[in-house]
Amino acid sequence: MSTRIEDRFAQLKSEGRRALVTFVTAGDPDTETSLKILKGLPGAGADVIELGMPFSDPMADGPSIQASSQRALGAGQNMIKTLQMVRDFRQEDSETPIVLMGYYNPIYIYGVERFLTDAKDAGVDGMIVVDLPPECDEELCIPSMKTGLNFIRLATPTTDSKRLPAVLANTSGFVYYVSITGITGTAAPKQDDVRAHVGRIKAETDLPVAIGFGVKTPEQAKALAECGDGVVVGSVFVDAVKASLNEAGEATDKTVPAVLDLASALAEGVRGANV
Repeated sequence: MSTRIEDRFAQLKSEGRRALVTFVTAGDPDTETSLKILKGLPGAGADVIELGMPFSDPMADGPSIQASSQRALGAGQNMIKTLQMVRDFRQEDSETPIVLMGYYNPIYIYGVERFLTDAKDAGVDGMIVVDLPPECDEELCIPSMKTGLNFIRLATPTTDSKRLPAVLANTSGFVYYVSITGITGTAAPKQDDVRAHVGRIKAETDLPVAIGFGVKTPEQAKALAECGDGVVVGSVFVDAVKASLNEAGEATDKTVPAVLDLASALAEGVRGANV
Protein backbone atom coordinates (compact mmCIF):
# COMPACT_ATOMS: atom_id res chain seq x y z
CA MET A 1 0.00 0.00 0.00
CA SER A 2 1.44 3.36 -1.00
CA THR A 3 1.83 6.30 1.38
CA ARG A 4 0.53 9.84 0.92
CA ILE A 5 4.09 10.96 0.15
CA GLU A 6 4.49 8.41 -2.62
CA ASP A 7 1.04 9.23 -3.99
CA ARG A 8 1.73 12.97 -4.01
CA PHE A 9 5.01 12.70 -5.89
CA ALA A 10 3.44 10.27 -8.37
CA GLN A 11 0.55 12.71 -8.89
CA LEU A 12 2.92 15.62 -9.45
CA LYS A 13 5.00 13.61 -11.90
CA SER A 14 1.89 12.77 -13.90
CA GLU A 15 1.01 16.48 -13.96
CA GLY A 16 4.51 17.42 -15.11
CA ARG A 17 5.36 19.64 -12.18
CA ARG A 18 7.58 19.76 -9.13
CA ALA A 19 6.73 19.74 -5.43
CA LEU A 20 6.90 22.64 -3.03
CA VAL A 21 7.87 21.19 0.34
CA THR A 22 7.36 23.70 3.15
CA PHE A 23 8.90 23.59 6.61
CA VAL A 24 7.40 25.25 9.66
CA THR A 25 8.12 24.63 13.33
CA ALA A 26 5.23 23.18 15.33
CA GLY A 27 4.07 25.63 17.98
CA ASP A 28 5.83 28.69 16.56
CA PRO A 29 4.97 31.26 17.81
CA ASP A 30 2.17 29.45 19.68
CA THR A 31 0.13 26.32 19.08
CA GLU A 32 -3.03 28.07 17.89
CA THR A 33 -1.30 30.30 15.35
CA SER A 34 0.92 27.45 14.21
CA LEU A 35 -2.12 25.28 13.54
CA LYS A 36 -3.70 28.06 11.44
CA ILE A 37 -0.52 28.23 9.38
CA LEU A 38 -0.42 24.44 9.02
CA LYS A 39 -4.02 24.29 7.85
CA GLY A 40 -3.49 27.15 5.40
CA LEU A 41 -0.36 25.84 3.69
CA PRO A 42 -2.00 23.40 1.23
CA GLY A 43 -4.30 26.11 -0.10
CA ALA A 44 -1.27 28.39 -0.48
CA GLY A 45 0.46 25.83 -2.68
CA ALA A 46 2.37 23.49 -0.36
CA ASP A 47 2.47 19.96 -1.79
CA VAL A 48 4.22 18.36 1.19
CA ILE A 49 4.57 19.82 4.69
CA GLU A 50 7.52 19.27 6.98
CA LEU A 51 6.52 19.98 10.57
CA GLY A 52 9.46 20.65 12.83
CA MET A 53 9.52 18.96 16.23
CA PRO A 54 10.90 21.69 18.52
CA PHE A 55 14.15 20.76 20.25
CA SER A 56 16.48 22.75 22.50
CA ASP A 57 19.65 21.85 20.58
CA PRO A 58 18.93 21.70 16.82
CA MET A 59 22.55 21.29 15.73
CA ALA A 60 21.99 21.16 11.95
CA ASP A 61 19.82 24.26 11.89
CA GLY A 62 20.84 27.85 11.47
CA PRO A 63 19.85 30.78 13.70
CA SER A 64 16.37 31.20 12.19
CA ILE A 65 15.11 27.69 12.85
CA GLN A 66 16.93 27.53 16.20
CA ALA A 67 15.04 30.65 17.23
CA SER A 68 11.74 29.18 16.04
CA SER A 69 12.31 26.12 18.23
CA GLN A 70 13.01 28.36 21.21
CA ARG A 71 9.83 30.37 20.58
CA ALA A 72 7.79 27.18 20.34
CA LEU A 73 9.30 25.61 23.46
CA GLY A 74 8.85 28.88 25.32
CA ALA A 75 5.17 28.83 24.40
CA GLY A 76 4.80 25.32 25.84
CA GLN A 77 4.98 23.18 22.70
CA ASN A 78 5.75 19.50 23.23
CA MET A 79 5.41 16.22 21.33
CA ILE A 80 1.84 15.61 22.54
CA LYS A 81 0.76 19.02 21.22
CA THR A 82 2.64 18.49 17.96
CA LEU A 83 0.88 15.20 17.27
CA GLN A 84 -2.45 16.78 18.22
CA MET A 85 -1.78 19.48 15.62
CA VAL A 86 -1.48 16.75 12.99
CA ARG A 87 -4.75 15.17 14.18
CA ASP A 88 -6.50 18.54 13.95
CA PHE A 89 -5.05 19.10 10.47
CA ARG A 90 -6.28 15.69 9.34
CA GLN A 91 -9.86 16.57 10.25
CA GLU A 92 -9.83 18.93 7.24
CA ASP A 93 -7.15 17.49 4.96
CA SER A 94 -6.73 13.77 4.28
CA GLU A 95 -4.38 14.09 1.32
CA THR A 96 -1.48 16.48 1.99
CA PRO A 97 1.54 14.55 3.30
CA ILE A 98 3.01 15.57 6.63
CA VAL A 99 6.61 14.76 7.52
CA LEU A 100 7.83 15.26 11.07
CA MET A 101 11.35 16.67 11.01
CA GLY A 102 13.83 17.04 13.81
CA TYR A 103 16.09 15.19 16.16
CA TYR A 104 16.01 11.86 17.94
CA ASN A 105 16.06 13.10 21.52
CA PRO A 106 12.37 14.18 21.75
CA ILE A 107 11.32 10.88 20.12
CA TYR A 108 13.51 8.85 22.48
CA ILE A 109 12.13 10.67 25.52
CA TYR A 110 8.56 10.14 24.30
CA GLY A 111 9.27 6.44 23.72
CA VAL A 112 9.94 5.03 20.25
CA GLU A 113 7.13 2.47 20.14
CA ARG A 114 4.63 4.91 21.62
CA PHE A 115 5.79 7.64 19.24
CA LEU A 116 5.43 5.48 16.13
CA THR A 117 1.98 4.29 17.17
CA ASP A 118 0.75 7.79 18.03
CA ALA A 119 2.32 9.39 14.95
CA LYS A 120 0.71 6.90 12.61
CA ASP A 121 -2.63 7.27 14.39
CA ALA A 122 -2.41 11.07 14.18
CA GLY A 123 -1.91 10.99 10.42
CA VAL A 124 1.85 11.49 10.07
CA ASP A 125 3.28 10.09 6.83
CA GLY A 126 7.02 10.17 7.33
CA MET A 127 10.00 11.35 9.32
CA ILE A 128 13.30 13.09 8.84
CA VAL A 129 15.54 12.59 11.87
CA VAL A 130 18.77 14.34 11.05
CA ASP A 131 20.99 12.93 13.79
CA LEU A 132 20.34 9.21 13.18
CA PRO A 133 22.78 7.91 10.52
CA PRO A 134 22.23 4.65 8.59
CA GLU A 135 24.31 2.80 11.18
CA CYS A 136 21.44 3.40 13.63
CA ASP A 137 18.64 2.13 11.35
CA GLU A 138 17.50 -0.49 13.86
CA GLU A 139 16.84 2.29 16.36
CA LEU A 140 14.06 4.08 14.50
CA CYS A 141 14.26 3.73 10.71
CA ILE A 142 13.38 0.03 10.46
CA PRO A 143 10.61 0.23 13.12
CA SER A 144 9.09 3.28 11.39
CA MET A 145 9.03 1.50 8.05
CA LYS A 146 7.31 -1.48 9.67
CA THR A 147 4.72 0.93 11.04
CA GLY A 148 4.03 2.23 7.53
CA LEU A 149 5.86 5.53 7.85
CA ASN A 150 8.38 6.72 5.29
CA PHE A 151 11.87 7.35 6.66
CA ILE A 152 13.45 10.10 4.61
CA ARG A 153 17.21 10.38 4.54
CA LEU A 154 19.41 13.38 3.81
CA ALA A 155 22.16 13.34 1.18
CA THR A 156 24.69 16.16 1.01
CA PRO A 157 27.40 17.49 -1.32
CA THR A 158 29.89 15.44 0.73
CA THR A 159 27.96 12.16 0.39
CA ASP A 160 30.39 10.36 -1.91
CA SER A 161 29.84 7.25 -4.04
CA LYS A 162 30.96 4.96 -1.21
CA ARG A 163 28.54 6.49 1.30
CA LEU A 164 25.52 6.99 -0.97
CA PRO A 165 24.36 3.32 -1.05
CA ALA A 166 24.16 3.26 2.75
CA VAL A 167 22.18 6.51 2.77
CA LEU A 168 19.72 5.17 0.21
CA ALA A 169 19.40 1.62 1.59
CA ASN A 170 16.34 2.11 3.82
CA THR A 171 15.18 5.51 2.57
CA SER A 172 11.61 5.80 1.33
CA GLY A 173 9.19 8.53 0.23
CA PHE A 174 11.84 10.83 -1.16
CA VAL A 175 15.48 11.76 -0.73
CA TYR A 176 16.20 15.16 0.78
CA TYR A 177 19.25 16.61 -0.94
CA VAL A 178 20.97 19.22 1.22
CA SER A 179 22.24 21.58 -1.45
CA ILE A 180 24.93 23.32 0.59
CA THR A 181 27.47 22.30 3.21
CA GLY A 182 26.71 23.83 6.59
CA ILE A 183 23.56 24.74 8.47
CA THR A 184 20.11 25.78 7.25
CA GLY A 185 19.36 29.23 5.92
CA THR A 186 22.91 30.55 5.67
CA ALA A 187 23.93 30.35 1.98
CA ALA A 188 22.46 30.05 -1.49
CA PRO A 189 22.95 26.86 -3.53
CA LYS A 190 24.48 26.95 -7.01
CA GLN A 191 22.26 25.45 -9.69
CA ASP A 192 24.98 23.73 -11.71
CA ASP A 193 26.48 22.07 -8.65
CA VAL A 194 23.06 20.94 -7.46
CA ARG A 195 22.14 19.52 -10.87
CA ALA A 196 25.32 17.42 -10.94
CA HIS A 197 24.84 16.03 -7.43
CA VAL A 198 21.15 15.28 -7.95
CA GLY A 199 21.99 13.48 -11.18
CA ARG A 200 24.44 11.31 -9.27
CA ILE A 201 21.77 10.44 -6.69
CA LYS A 202 19.14 9.71 -9.33
CA ALA A 203 21.53 7.28 -11.02
CA GLU A 204 21.33 5.19 -7.82
CA THR A 205 17.63 5.41 -6.90
CA ASP A 206 14.14 5.76 -8.37
CA LEU A 207 13.02 7.87 -5.41
CA PRO A 208 12.11 11.52 -5.96
CA VAL A 209 14.78 14.00 -4.88
CA ALA A 210 13.73 17.19 -3.11
CA ILE A 211 16.32 19.95 -2.78
CA GLY A 212 16.61 22.16 0.28
CA PHE A 213 18.76 24.46 2.44
CA GLY A 214 19.30 28.06 1.40
CA VAL A 215 16.18 28.61 -0.73
CA LYS A 216 14.82 32.09 -0.08
CA THR A 217 13.13 33.44 -3.22
CA PRO A 218 10.67 32.27 -5.90
CA GLU A 219 13.48 32.65 -8.43
CA GLN A 220 15.77 30.32 -6.48
CA ALA A 221 12.89 27.89 -6.01
CA LYS A 222 12.23 27.86 -9.75
CA ALA A 223 15.90 27.25 -10.57
CA LEU A 224 16.25 24.36 -8.14
CA ALA A 225 12.93 22.83 -9.17
CA GLU A 226 14.50 22.36 -12.60
CA CYS A 227 17.22 20.20 -10.98
CA GLY A 228 15.06 17.72 -9.06
CA ASP A 229 11.55 16.63 -8.14
CA GLY A 230 10.83 19.20 -5.47
CA VAL A 231 12.15 22.14 -3.48
CA VAL A 232 12.22 22.38 0.32
CA VAL A 233 11.87 25.82 1.89
CA GLY A 234 12.06 26.50 5.61
CA SER A 235 14.13 29.32 7.06
CA VAL A 236 12.29 32.08 5.18
CA PHE A 237 8.99 30.89 6.66
CA VAL A 238 10.20 31.01 10.24
CA ASP A 239 11.81 34.39 9.46
CA ALA A 240 8.40 35.58 8.26
CA VAL A 241 6.86 34.44 11.53
CA LYS A 242 9.49 36.31 13.54
CA ALA A 243 9.10 39.50 11.52
CA SER A 244 5.34 39.52 12.09
CA LEU A 245 5.45 39.32 15.89
CA ASN A 246 4.81 42.25 18.23
CA GLU A 247 7.37 43.60 20.69
CA ALA A 248 6.37 40.97 23.22
CA GLY A 249 7.08 38.21 20.72
CA GLU A 250 3.42 37.36 20.27
CA ALA A 251 1.49 36.61 17.08
CA THR A 252 -0.32 39.45 15.33
CA ASP A 253 -2.93 39.54 12.60
CA LYS A 254 -0.01 39.65 10.15
CA THR A 255 1.55 36.34 11.22
CA VAL A 256 -0.53 33.79 9.33
CA PRO A 257 -0.83 35.85 6.11
CA ALA A 258 2.93 36.53 6.13
CA VAL A 259 3.67 32.81 5.90
CA LEU A 260 0.88 31.88 3.51
CA ASP A 261 1.56 34.76 1.10
CA LEU A 262 5.20 33.70 0.97
CA ALA A 263 4.17 30.09 0.32
CA SER A 264 2.00 31.24 -2.59
CA ALA A 265 4.87 33.18 -4.15
CA LEU A 266 7.27 30.25 -3.77
CA ALA A 267 4.69 27.82 -5.17
CA GLU A 268 4.32 30.05 -8.21
CA GLY A 269 8.08 29.94 -8.66
CA VAL A 270 8.25 26.15 -8.40
CA ARG A 271 5.34 25.70 -10.78
CA GLY A 272 7.01 27.98 -13.31
CA ALA A 273 9.98 25.64 -13.59
CA ASN A 274 10.81 24.09 -16.95
CA VAL A 275 10.49 20.33 -16.45
